[in-house]
Amino acid sequence: MTERQRARELGITIGRMPAGPLNAITDVAGLTVGHSTLIEGEGDLVVGQGPVRTGVTMIRPHPDGIARDPIFAGYHQLNGNGEMTGIAWIEESGLLTSPIGITNTHSVGVVRDAIIAWEARANVYDEDLSFGLPVVGETYDGWLNDINGFHVRAEHVFAALDGAKSGPVPEGNVGGGTGMICHEFKGGIGTSSRVVSAAGGEWIVGALVQANYGSRSLLRVDGAPVGEAIGVDVVSSGSRFVRKPQDPGAGSIIVILATDAPLLPHQCKRLAQRATIGLARVGGFGSNGSGDLFLAFSTGNRGADPAGARALTSVRHFPNSEISPLFEGAAEATEEAIINALCMAETMVGVNDRLCESIPLDGLQEVVERFGRLNRV
Repeated sequence: MTERQRARELGITIGRMPAGPLNAITDVAGLTVGHSTLIEGEGDLVVGQGPVRTGVTMIRPHPDGIARDPIFAGYHQLNGNGEMTGIAWIEESGLLTSPIGITNTHSVGVVRDAIIAWEARANVYDEDLSFGLPVVGETYDGWLNDINGFHVRAEHVFAALDGAKSGPVPEGNVGGGTGMICHEFKGGIGTSSRVVSAAGGEWIVGALVQANYGSRSLLRVDGAPVGEAIGVDVVSSGSRFVRKPQDPGAGSIIVILATDAPLLPHQCKRLAQRATIGLARVGGFGSNGSGDLFLAFSTGNRGADPAGARALTSVRHFPNSEISPLFEGAAEATEEAIINALCMAETMVGVNDRLCESIPLDGLQEVVERFGRLNRV
């Protein structure tokens, strides 16, 4: 099997802004990501037994207890055929009060409950903070996974939370992205970041996506019509596997944007909206069957509303006149995160011998080079 490589390792450079040192959401200081990946069994679907191709991804925005030291956040919904819990309170208060979970559609409830149990185990709740409203997003992996077998359990959430790390983020067939399909190729988890110069400083904008949407014909990579050029027949017609992918108009994408720029809640919401630009550049348009849900948060105003606060607190305000570069960084990071998910995902066989191929990296490079967009290393 050809070793999978990220877009930049292949010579594909998205946008004009510099990437962060890791080109990952973990370039935001203190932020950590953890995965629990569940891959078991093969052959015919037996509900409750498998095959299993799923998992959960957890994002911890800062190293301290976020429930007691919440941060400003904002939400944007491009198309709402999906789920992200905890949004009502974010829309009301502008505060993110929990780690963020991403999983499959039918495991949202168990992941949400497990986050509360994990926080309760850590003695988060007391008279000042008596309940939690965790944020958990989903996309559908039922074409490859025994989704009604409910294989994601509390211990998998605990493991992803306890194992969350800074540094490089595993991508592709990992965590919540294990069974996901993107533009009719194998999809999953992807990440990227940008260093943004604005308002007299340098700031990080990082993106993490769970990509599970789109038709192949619409796929664009740095403007090159990769999906049209590669087409639908990638493996031999003699394959014993079932190759018809899920409805290419269905599926969803979750985008999480993080920044250390000191944004207020309404500015986080504006940042979240710019994920739409990155999605559109790759070929997503928010179909009727898609859940395109985006959340942005800022770690730049820690301590603004601690649990049990009774006195006034002070916050920093990023000037609106300087915010456009952050928007551009969010769009670029989202675009590259999706492409990284495609590049890093490996071909997978799931339930009932259903096959989802990874994008061929040599074919991807050839098309991008043909359009003058490849920088071979």
